[in-house]
Amino acid sequence: MKAKIVTLFIMFFICGTAMAQDQQKDKYILVIHGGAGTILKKNMDPAKETAYVSQLTKALQKGYEAISSGKTSLDAVEAAIRVLEDSPLFNAGKGAVFTHDGKNELDAAIMNGETLEAGAVAGVTTIRNPISAARAVMERSPHVMMIGPGAETFARQCNLELVDPAYFYTKERWEGLQKALKEDSAKAVLDHGNKKSHQTAPVHKDNKFGTVGAVALDKMGNLAAGTSTGGMTNKKYGRVGDSPVIGAGTYANNLTAAISCTGWGEFYIRSVVAHDVSAMIEYKGLSVAEASALALDKMARLGGEGGIIALDKNGRIAMPFNTAGMYRGTVTKNGKIEVQIYK
Repeated sequence: MKAKIVTLFIMFFICGTAMAQDQQKDKYILVIHGGAGTILKKNMDPAKETAYVSQLTKALQKGYEAISSGKTSLDAVEAAIRVLEDSPLFNAGKGAVFTHDGKNELDAAIMNGETLEAGAVAGVTTIRNPISAARAVMERSPHVMMIGPGAETFARQCNLELVDPAYFYTKERWEGLQKALKEDSAKAVLDHGNKKSHQTAPVHKDNKFGTVGAVALDKMGNLAAGTSTGGMTNKKYGRVGDSPVIGAGTYANNLTAAISCTGWGEFYIRSVVAHDVSAMIEYKGLSVAEASALALDKMARLGGEGGIIALDKNGRIAMPFNTAGMYRGTVTKNGKIEVQIYK
């Protein structure tokens, strides 16, 4: 009888160890996104799809290298996002969309889940990597957000790389602005005939998506989140979206999760989506998947669209979105990389 009990104990121990090892294999340490929106496979050129997958993979590799070498989750987030900012494929940095006035105005934020420190920049036009400027605001100033020329002066003092605004130009984004301007003109004529205010004209759905982001968990158990964007095509009047707004598009807390959002920023701001995910984990005891799905649904009920990436303190992830697709990727503790685009 004792022998049977010992045998059963050994079997349970082996099974339990195996399950723990399996869970450890599936522990995620980095998640990234490259924007959500009307991403349909039928409209995607095979070569371009390969290019997107390649850049997302490169970003994951850079972030993974940082964490596996013992660097912080902040280092991993910054490294991954810099790759995406330097690629013309994404609406951040080099591939940023144009404003109504034909400029590239960039926003970014980063947050430390260990200390709840955060930094952000908005409306900058000469900083090559806004995510690095956001981190400098967090670590080298007493402030959380800096905007426009002031943020650029600070970046210069921090010896960050500044570029001529022409650096951010891409033909595809410029053509996107021209298309949006034509739609604006057509709406203006229609609204004038119907005696409607231009302010009530709906935003074209293809114009509001973009943004890149990353969330990471390092060897010390610390979380971090970062988001960077060029905003909305044809945006006017110095518009700023959710990406640099702490709690709206970016949030991290070691007690809960790290979150980065992409989509129609006005709705993310109004719903405080990133913090909402964290709050539901902390106060309601929901899983990261449950909290992310619920936060996205609450925002969608207001009329918003987009997606969320979230990584909790235990290495579990969520990547919900309510659009046709979202550029996204993950890497596990042991280096397994996965990249997805479509729903």
